[in-house]
Amino acid sequence: MRLAACAQAADATVTLHGDLGAGKTTFVRHLLQAMGVSGRIKSPTYAVVEPHQASGPLGDVAVWHFDFYRFDDPREWEDAGFRDVFASRGLKLVEWPDNAGPYLPVADLAIHLLTQADDSRLARLVPGTEKGATWLAAAKAGQAHADSSASAAPASNGDTP
Repeated sequence: MRLAACAQAADATVTLHGDLGAGKTTFVRHLLQAMGVSGRIKSPTYAVVEPHQASGPLGDVAVWHFDFYRFDDPREWEDAGFRDVFASRGLKLVEWPDNAGPYLPVADLAIHLLTQADDSRLARLVPGTEKGATWLAAAKAGQAHADSSASAAPASNGDTP
């Protein structure tokens, strides 16, 4: 599965779910590297958001990596301009989305990472919008830069971005 090569990655909201240590930030690092982000990709745990610029197969793509683990003040949403970020074009990757509550838009794709008994990870990808379903179908089919209107059912697999 090649999520990073599909056109939908250029403008989507993705939520990442899983316990501490499940691999959410590691997943983001691999996805952003596959999209052409160079340099250090760090967790935005204390900063809440880290902006990136991807320059890869999809061209120049603005990317925002959010970590709402420590988010507890709804006023911060407005004060930080997050509403504008989520309304703009680009890829928004959101760790701990439940902590942002009703402020987040519906995720195009939700990725649930589950740690297995042998410390491997199981990734369950669930589309939340038609765009997400199209993206997941294109990634499964290996259609780089696909814009088809196919739909997909929720999927479970451990493939890389």
